[in-house]
Amino acid sequence: MRKIISRISAIFLLVVSTLSFTTIAKSAEFFTIGTGGPTGVYFQTGNAICKMLHKYATSSEHGRSKANSDKAYRCTAPSTGGSNYNIGQIKEGEFQFGVAQSDWQYHAYNGSSKWEGKQYSNLRAVFSVHNEPFQIWARKKAKVKDFAGLEGKVVNIGNPGSGQRGTMEELMKAKGVSNSFFKSVTELTSSEQVKALCDGKIDAFGYSVGFPNGAMEQAATCGAKALPINLTGSEVQGLISGADYYAQAIIPKGTYTGQKKDVTTFGVKATVVTSADVSEELVYLVTKAVFENFDDFRKQHPAFAPLKKENMIADGLSAPLHPGALKYYKEAGLM
Repeated sequence: MRKIISRISAIFLLVVSTLSFTTIAKSAEFFTIGTGGPTGVYFQTGNAICKMLHKYATSSEHGRSKANSDKAYRCTAPSTGGSNYNIGQIKEGEFQFGVAQSDWQYHAYNGSSKWEGKQYSNLRAVFSVHNEPFQIWARKKAKVKDFAGLEGKVVNIGNPGSGQRGTMEELMKAKGVSNSFFKSVTELTSSEQVKALCDGKIDAFGYSVGFPNGAMEQAATCGAKALPINLTGSEVQGLISGADYYAQAIIPKGTYTGQKKDVTTFGVKATVVTSADVSEELVYLVTKAVFENFDDFRKQHPAFAPLKKENMIADGLSAPLHPGALKYYKEAGLM
């Protein structure tokens, strides 16, 4: 009899624990924020957003749905191929959010450049983040002083689908050159290119990234330097003046080891985007979590320190604001 009772008790506990796990599993809704390479600021951005949401959810009831008190949101921010990959995954419904350069937000929404014939009119903006100067880094032994000096060199143009690759190709187009201008090109990811540069496997790479950046400091410590891009030349000036999402940028001297002068270049904004198909509630909660923990968010990376709320809801946003984000901005008196 005791054995029977023990078995019944064990079965009862198993059923209860299973039901409890099922309830927990059903209560949490998971979503994904596409980022970039693990050494880049995009990866830090996505994970900082998740951190703010989880902090907000545990410190108040706001991480839970008002419609269903048992429902909570949890997010992941995996390393990805970058801007265009993230937008593509949002379009396919695989990601709910993504970090993307402001120029690729524009092109995807308007169906231009690489998005010609693939216009994604359901793309929606949430907010912008840090500035991203486009940087060309060259190793010391390559003896390159400017873009013209890249002729006949081995250059990493970035992996397909990345904003890095897209911007490099836009600059090449403005300069009137193709891949044949270089000795050869590689398609390394942002996390692979610095080691390749320091090991002498490539002579240079182009990269859009906020500063200061740990990977760029690693490049600087092995003797590489960022090249100035001539903004007074007709090619680059035409590129900048022809697009609102590009602007002049400067990497101040002393940002990286051995950097004795300001480096002039152009750049974009990092932006957070989503889809019109993502619920208003989720976008509202994500936006509120970041802006209600704004000081903490800015401490997550040095590139976030200069951020101002009023700029984040306007700069670099060419797709319409998602209704969930718009709801919060109006509620907070920011719009």
